[in-house]
Amino acid sequence: MITVRVPAKVNVQLGVGGLRPDGFHDLANVFFAVALGDEVTASAAGPGEGVTLTCSGPDAAVVPLDGSNLAARAARLLAARHGLAEPDVRLHIDKAIPVAGGMAGGSADGAAALVACDALWQLDTPTATLLELAAELGSDVPFALLGGVALGRGRGEILDPLPVTGTFHWVFAVADGGLSTPAVFRECDRLREEAGTGSGDTDVPTPDADAGLLAALADGDAVALAGALANDLQSAALSLRPSLAATLRAGTEAGALGALVSGSGPTCAFLAKDAEAAAAVAEALRASGTCRTAHATHGPVPGATVLP
Repeated sequence: MITVRVPAKVNVQLGVGGLRPDGFHDLANVFFAVALGDEVTASAAGPGEGVTLTCSGPDAAVVPLDGSNLAARAARLLAARHGLAEPDVRLHIDKAIPVAGGMAGGSADGAAALVACDALWQLDTPTATLLELAAELGSDVPFALLGGVALGRGRGEILDPLPVTGTFHWVFAVADGGLSTPAVFRECDRLREEAGTGSGDTDVPTPDADAGLLAALADGDAVALAGALANDLQSAALSLRPSLAATLRAGTEAGALGALVSGSGPTCAFLAKDAEAAAAVAEALRASGTCRTAHATHGPVPGATVLP
């Protein structure tokens, strides 16, 4: 039995280019791994049992337990890469990352399953190959393997680790229900067309990482980072879920240094001065009635890691 802990992510910058002919958008995506995370346990199953999934945690009821789950897909993809037959493995997800919340919870589980099955089957797959398989599974999966802080380009799967100093303190406000990432991207394109700027890759400049944001990370400057937080999908998420504006306002009024929608939402992320301030912001958000719950946490943390 192998258990792997894997972090959620927040996009401290999510720059979105125009719609490409292949249906994707070029991104400048500064990923930041936080201590809020899932645990995926892989254990041997009987012959012919195949890949089976179970899940526990607050959102377990809405986690798909069929072949569409990225953890199941990861196990089969890893086995196929090594020329193995249909694997017999039981995967259990202990889920703390909000489902469809813009924190890459499904992607995290896919990354964790790759690492857990690789260890269980004693395959010793090179990291470069695991990252290649992760990119096949989805744009956010490679970062869940890597962790820390990194700039994602292309669809977000081409990663460059970034220097960071110290610990940053975060609060995540979890909304009721999720938002579909493809739907949020479509709304972003629609809003751009409505504004008259166009939404294609020839209309929208290719995004790049903000120099001030990178300097704030390298310097460990929470105030400067708060001022540089940016998400090109935020207006689309707010258009689809207007109630998120009240959540962002509640966290800011409670003393957060900065706030933004995490990725495609609907989870909202708040940067706090220190652990004490984060705890106070989380308490205020839980009392505000603008979210289902709120979690104080910190980062950066490593990517998918086998637990002792």
